[in-house]
Amino acid sequence: MKQNNEPIEMSYYELSLLLFLKESHPDKANDTAFIEARANLAAETYEKALLNGYVQFQAEEMANEVLFCGLHFSRHDTIINVLWNEFSEEVPQGDAPKVAIRLLPHLKDVFEKYPLSDDFAYTTEYEQLYTELTGAILIYFEEYGI
Repeated sequence: MKQNNEPIEMSYYELSLLLFLKESHPDKANDTAFIEARANLAAETYEKALLNGYVQFQAEEMANEVLFCGLHFSRHDTIINVLWNEFSEEVPQGDAPKVAIRLLPHLKDVFEKYPLSDDFAYTTEYEQLYTELTGAILIYFEEYGI
């Protein structure tokens, strides 16, 4: 809502990106400039694709590629997976997203050791990251509690 209680109008691409960010990149969900710029680029890509003879579903795929580029790997989702798989007795599944948000700044150094990309989860280095995150989360919980 705007300050005068009017609803904010969002394009299809802005809304799609915002919903995705809230789910997988909550630290970026309030970056309205990023959302607007990426949504505009996706809309332009879609329009150009149609003008260049692509059919609708191909244009949509191209626009979505632009919209979500660099966002397929999620630090937040990775932490949630570690919590679900390794700390299920300590952290109830429904609480994992909130705990992940709290842990994210404390795990920044672990993530920065790796060349994170859209397809990072499919690399051999992902298992090493997962193991390091498990250890770092365990240390955090021992020092600060859950």
